[in-house]
Amino acid sequence: MLLLGGPVVVTLAGVTRYTNAAAVLAFLTSAVAVALLAALVGRSVDQLGDRFGAGATGVLQSALGNLPELFISFFALRAGLLTVVQSAIIGSILANLLLVLGLAFVVGGLRHGPQLFEKSRARHICVLMALATAALVLPSLAKATHTPAEPHVQTLSDAVAVVLLIVFALSVPASLRRASLSSPPGADGTPGESAAAGTRWPAWLAVGLLAASGGVAALVSDWFVTALTPAMDTLHISQTFAGLVVVAIAGNAIENVVGIQLAAKNQADYALSVIINSPLQIALVLAPALVLLSLLTGTTLTLVFAPMLVVAVVAAVLVVSLVVFDGESTWLEGAALVGLYAIIAIVFWWG
Repeated sequence: MLLLGGPVVVTLAGVTRYTNAAAVLAFLTSAVAVALLAALVGRSVDQLGDRFGAGATGVLQSALGNLPELFISFFALRAGLLTVVQSAIIGSILANLLLVLGLAFVVGGLRHGPQLFEKSRARHICVLMALATAALVLPSLAKATHTPAEPHVQTLSDAVAVVLLIVFALSVPASLRRASLSSPPGADGTPGESAAAGTRWPAWLAVGLLAASGGVAALVSDWFVTALTPAMDTLHISQTFAGLVVVAIAGNAIENVVGIQLAAKNQADYALSVIINSPLQIALVLAPALVLLSLLTGTTLTLVFAPMLVVAVVAAVLVVSLVVFDGESTWLEGAALVGLYAIIAIVFWWG
């Protein structure tokens, strides 16, 4: 379905981009195309990881899993949509922590009752997420509290970005070792899409689709950004809401449907790891990479976010930590996470 639907939607997005199609139609088709390409990138990475092991899949996901969102954010910066990009960074973290994780808890809880996962793993994930989030919000606090670092927020952001990328690089060997010691039951490599799909692609197909989907994602991301401003004007959507919800879901959350599938199969440990890994990648890789890449776009990006965005992401991390810290989840907790995501989205509707 994904292999057949992707080219069709990308073609439609191209037609609406280069004809006088309505702004909203061009925006919707390009958004769906970006989402399908993100899912295709994730599927291709999982198929390759099925051959090289769980550790390799984690590294590949970290390097390639957020390609569509990286492209969208880069083109948005080039177009001067700074608010959209900053909101999208926070929105991607919120979408995975609250929306995707909440849906996983709802689906798993309704099918299997309360689900248990290893407490030590849950606490380890919570600590990493808290540390990554702290690194993102500290420059914002430095500016908001008028510390001596306030006049140097660009230099501060660049330095934090470099530190986060170094931390990620240092974490790769540990991730490879940790993943090699534990693989999911009933799977050859990873708790990924290949297990969910039940089919295994030839290596040449996985590599070819990964390269093709990555290249096309760059093109479609440019179309998406081109259609974004006219669509926002037509629909009266603020830049903040567009970045926080629309861009975040189109470029990131849909690829993590595999986490919901794992929860439905009662593999709660792996569902939690898959879903939380995405916001960790955003904090440790995507956000710092965009800060450094913004130096090439003419629109400088810093890690200074609006106060409400900082409050939203800190609240999300605290709530998720409280929910998973006991090593158990229920469908009602999942519904509460989804509800919190909806409330945050509504708060930012007006900007």
